[in-house]
Order: sequence, then C-alpha cells, then structure tokens
Amino acid sequence: MQRSEMIRRLGLDPARRVAILHEDDVGMCHGANTAFLELSRSSALTCGSVMVPCPWFPEAARAAASDASLDLGVHFTLTSEWQNYRWGPLTRATTHSGLVDDEGYFPRTVAALAARVNPEAAEAEMRAQLDRALAFGIDVTHLDTHMGAALSPALVDAYCRIGLDYRLPVLLPRRSATYAEVLKFDAATVAPVWVKAAEILEAKGMPLIDDFRMTPGVAHEESEAAYRNLVQALPDGVTFVALHPNAPGDIETIVPPRAHFRTDEHRLLGDGTVKAWLEAAGVQTLGMRALRDLMRAD
Repeated sequence: MQRSEMIRRLGLDPARRVAILHEDDVGMCHGANTAFLELSRSSALTCGSVMVPCPWFPEAARAAASDASLDLGVHFTLTSEWQNYRWGPLTRATTHSGLVDDEGYFPRTVAALAARVNPEAAEAEMRAQLDRALAFGIDVTHLDTHMGAALSPALVDAYCRIGLDYRLPVLLPRRSATYAEVLKFDAATVAPVWVKAAEILEAKGMPLIDDFRMTPGVAHEESEAAYRNLVQALPDGVTFVALHPNAPGDIETIVPPRAHFRTDEHRLLGDGTVKAWLEAAGVQTLGMRALRDLMRAD
C-alpha cells in the first residue's frame, strides 16, 4: 500500500508529520509492563510490543486480553542480551538450530545469532511466540523484532511471510538507513534485501512506515534536550519511535549502568513533557492497530 493512499485512508493530514510512539520490551520485566499500562492509558504511548519468551509476559498478556484499548503487538525475540537476566526459546531448540548459546539461552547479539541460525528453526520459534500471544487472548496488532534480529538477511523472508500469513503489519521502514545505523547492521548488505522485501509487502497491500527512531540513550542530565531534539527532528512521513520506558524498581538490577535511559524516558512521557513537545511541533500520533485494521479492510 503506497504511503499517500495509507495517509488518506487513515484520515491524517498529509502535510504534517506522524509519530508512532511505541514501547518495545513489554513483558521483559514488571517495570516495563507498569510503564506500558500507565503510559498507554494516559495516551503518552500509542502502542507497544511484548516479548513472549520473557518471565513477565503472562502479566502483560492478561492485562492486554482484558483491556481492548491496549494496542499490543509481538516483539519477536531471538536474542537475550543482559548479563544476569536471560530467556530462551519456546520451541525445543538445540544448539544446531542456532537459537541457543552454550548456556542454553538465545544468543546475546544479532551477529552471534546470524552466524549460526537455521532460518527454519527461527521461523518456527517466531510462529510459536505469535501463537502463544494469541492463545493468551491478545488482540495482536503488529509484529516487530527485538534488536532487529528478525530483519537479519537470512530471516527477512520468514518475518515478512508470517506477517502476511496472519495479516499483521510488520516493522520494516521504507527508508532503511536510520534503522540499519541504529541496529548496527551493515547498510550496504541489508538495504537491497530490505528494499526488495518492502516492495513485495506493499504490492500485497501491507501498510509500511517510512522511518525509524529510537530511545536516545544519553546521560541523565542530557535526557530532556535529547528527547526534545528527537521530537523536533522527526522526518516527514510516518516514523516508528521505538521507546523503552520502565517504571523504577527492577530495571536498576537488570542493567545498572543504563537503567536511567528507561526510567528517564518513563518520567518524560509520564509527566506530559513529550506530549507537549509533539503538540507544539504539530506532530500527529498513530497506533499500529490502525494500520492492521487498514490492511485487513482490503
């Protein structure tokens, strides 16, 4: 689906920028769930996605199943990055699948996953994660991918195929440069793969976003300026803003040096600061359910 048609059918102003304010990592811990529920219900976020293999998935899933207003997708999870807080596959994956490291958990990095992964095993795992989310009663609105893992060149086809099979929009930016840079992919390698995949998805009627931005990840004293700049510098079109807010209490133990990235974000979203900047900049906001419903209307 072409961008101009998508904007028209969504009733958005084509002259104004659009931001999808998305919380990644729902279900990763209790504080992530608390942030998602608080910020979604106050309209500080427009959507989020859940990490099905993580310990706090059931809490997030039950909340979403009981509250139809929550816009929640599945954050396909094929990596487990933290030092002392880890998770592994739902499927009975062996080391030959490339889905587990020597400790029995998902690999810590996308590079480590890509070096060994069996694409068929990865597709089975992604389908198992989506099916479990649906079994818990989540009205799944979209698909995206933790650390960009499912957009590794060997896995792109499976990722897109699942989206088409379940009639769910996937996160795949039309403009790939920023996404590649943020997720530390080699742009020259992935861009041709992503462009081809995006063309196929658009031809099949899937609405795609234009660009991607993410949690700035700066020192505490720089956070307000960084988020103001993020809002003011949003590009034209529809931008997926991948945020990671976390209520204080547990993230400080999971990732001590960088916990403030997430708690600062929770504060700035929660006190209305980011919302005020968006309004002042004339930025429209959008959730992923609208894109799913548009896709399924055809």
